This record gives sequence, C-alpha cells and structure tokens, in this order.
Amino acid sequence: MNVIRAATAGLVLLLVAACTAPTPRSESSTAASTVCAAPQGRIPAQTPTTIEVVEQAYHCILGNYYSGATLDARSLLSAGFAALTRELNLNGRDLPEASMPALTGDRTADWTAFEAVYRKIADRVPGLRERLAVVTLEAMVAALGDNHARWVYGSGGPPPGYYDGDGYGLGLQASVNGPQVSGNPGAALPPLFVTTVEGGAAKAAGLRPGDVIEAINGSAPFIDDKPTPAIAALYPRYPEAGPVELRLTRQSTGRRWSVTLKPAVYQRDLAALQGVTSRLLKDGIAYVKLRGFAPDAADRVFKAISRLRAGRTLAGVVLDLRGNGGGRAPEAIRLVSAFVHGKVTAYLCTVDARCEALRTDDTVEPLKLPLALLTDRSCASACEHFTSAVKDLGIGHLVGTRTAGVVSGPAEPFQLGNNTTLTFPTRHHLGPNRETLDRIGVPPDHHVPPLPRDAAAGRDPALAKALSLLAK
Repeated sequence: MNVIRAATAGLVLLLVAACTAPTPRSESSTAASTVCAAPQGRIPAQTPTTIEVVEQAYHCILGNYYSGATLDARSLLSAGFAALTRELNLNGRDLPEASMPALTGDRTADWTAFEAVYRKIADRVPGLRERLAVVTLEAMVAALGDNHARWVYGSGGPPPGYYDGDGYGLGLQASVNGPQVSGNPGAALPPLFVTTVEGGAAKAAGLRPGDVIEAINGSAPFIDDKPTPAIAALYPRYPEAGPVELRLTRQSTGRRWSVTLKPAVYQRDLAALQGVTSRLLKDGIAYVKLRGFAPDAADRVFKAISRLRAGRTLAGVVLDLRGNGGGRAPEAIRLVSAFVHGKVTAYLCTVDARCEALRTDDTVEPLKLPLALLTDRSCASACEHFTSAVKDLGIGHLVGTRTAGVVSGPAEPFQLGNNTTLTFPTRHHLGPNRETLDRIGVPPDHHVPPLPRDAAAGRDPALAKALSLLAK
C-alpha cells in the first residue's frame, strides 16, 4: 500500500472494480466517458484528456472513493475551477467568462453548471483545451487530500539509458524523503541532512552522510519547524531535469559550501538493488533489512533468517524497515503471521463503518524468535500495516521514530476513457485496535531519532538500542 516513487507501484492492488456515471447530458459526451473500470490487460495508448474524461473522473470518485458517499462534491469542483483559472493566468488568457458558477450541493446540477462554464472558457482558448482539462482533473484528485489517490497522466516511460535497478535523480537520500514530501509532511523534524549517498551527482560532488542541507534552490527546508515544499526538489522524477542548488554544512569540519546537482540516471550499489539484505550480529541476533513489501518480500525474509539460523541458535531478529515505502498488504500480513497466529492485523472500512478484518495467515510457520523493529518517518503504507500490527499485538519492540502516516487505504486502479489511470482507496485502513494511522503514523516504543553527527560517524543508535532490548 504506498504513494512514493518506485514503491508507488506497490500501492496499486489490481482488484476488479467498476464505476458508472450518469447518462451524458449532451450529444458531445461519448459512451466511453460514462464508465471507469479496473484495467484489463495491456492499456492502450493514451488519448487527449477532455471535459468528458474530467466528468468521468468526477463521478468515479463520488461513486467509488471510500468517503465518496459523504463527500461534498463542491470541494472537487472548486479546486478544479481554481486550477483552471490559474492556468489561464499563466498563459496570459484570463477571460470574463471564467467566473465560478453557483453551486448548490446537488452533484448532478453542480456538474452541469460547472461543465457549461468550462465549455465557454475552452471554446475561447482552443489551444489550451487539453491543458485546462489536465489541470482541472489533477486539482480534483489533489482536493481529496489522500496520499493514496493519484492520476497517472503522461507517457511514464523510463529515461534514456535506464536499466532495471538504476536510479534517477540527484543520487541521495535525506532525513526527510518521499512519504513525508508527498504524503504527510508534518511527520518530519529539522535539521535536514543527507542519510545516504547512492551515486550520481551527489557522489560525484563528494556529499557524505551527515551533511546538513541548509537551503534548496535558495529556500529553507524548514520554517517554524515544518518542512517546506522546497524539499521535493531533492527527489525529481523523470522527465524533471532542472539543476538543484544546495547549500550545505559539514558539522565535523565546519565547512560550508554550495553545490549544484543535475538529475540524471545513475547506477545503484548492490545493497540498494536487493530488496532484502541480512547479516548475523553479535550474540546470535539476525539483522534483516527489508526495503519494500514486494510480492515475494515475506518469503525472502524467511529465507534470510533460515540461512542465518543454519547450524546455530538465534537469540532474536532485528527487522529494519527504515526507508521502506510500502507495497503489498498480503506480504505485510504474511510477515506478521510468522510471529503470531489467530489475530487481526488491520481493518478496511467503508465510510459507514462497515469493516473487513484482515487476519493472519496461520499457514505460515512461526519463527518463534523475539523481534525488534527499526522504524522511521519513511516507513509508509504496507510498512505501517506491519508496524501497527507488531505494536498493537505486542509481538516486538519498536525502535526509532514515528512512521510516515501515509496509509489511507489500499489504492485501486480505474481506467478512464482516455486510457489514463485514476487510483484511490475504496476502503479506509485502520489498525488492529481500529485506530486511525493515516496522517498520524505509528509511534515507536523507544524514540531514537537520527542525528547528522551519527550519520557522519557511521553510528546507528537505533540498532544499538534494539540489540540491548533483545539482550534482556
């Protein structure tokens, strides 16, 4: 379950679903605009985005989004119209017709009024017709304020020279990353510092873990202890290719300098490519790092532990979920099931509180080992499903920082009439104790925040704390 760069694909559970909008009211509408359904097989090439596609998305959201039945549709239309007028202004084409129509709360009547004004505007600026539809639809989806709702528009193809496993961007990870930038930005604290240098421009420029980022393109990363939108520039996505200027401080030496990094394809190191890495620590503790809940994630963890267990007795497991952006809920459930049976791991609920319990898979063989879990503010979605189950069911120690709070619900895909994909949750995720995790996250049992001086020195206080807990 997660919205976050490469891990975003794991958010989409390919479930069969459909939504139907009311019969079109004008002859210009087509039959294709009245139905959105789960993608079946290979999706054809995209066609232009039109007002009919926007209408389809509007009804798809209201008919299928988990709170669509109680959603005030005026919030979608107001956001869409605001985006439309901004686009007109950006192109120097503001029009007298561009006034928001009166909305009454009647979903059908409000759409009719919105569409009538929209068509008048689009007819005056035919060269902007598709762009206006695009920004309107994007704004409607953004108005949901849901970290698992997105509209996939554009080619989405890989950059030139890209091979499987390569990275794209600046080649670094920082203490505030994907889930916090795009999902729950309130779950971060200053300072902003480099945690990992993966390669690319960051490696070539000599950046190191622990380097504090004081400014990004001249803007502060935090204002009043809250992260700013400037942080998103650290994580460009293809085809974004604009240079990013950083002002940095290296606390160990007092050096202050500026560097300009240009996004590009770069080769990741072997550890970053592997979804699961493991090693034996002192006193018979197995350390396993899981970077995402891919389709085979649970089995790969089990195999790693089995190999470390061969010929020796293990005293416990440290499972490192820091930087884990999520993935498939069934894998989170199977992993929980290795530590406890006969329990509920989460609930998926409709807006009227009709809930389905997600239960452990009791065919999974128990590991029968004490567990310590390392978490941080980039543990999102399926990672939070697993983490909340560990906490609520009392099957392990949580060490580190609060998780991202990016777990609104499993995203389901709907194909629109122009062959683009709209994804959003049809049910809301709650923890095993029926608590809301979205935008809140899972608090650790032992708060051990990352610090730049520890990153610079190669120290891992959270891991040290986990080992001390397992030694008791």
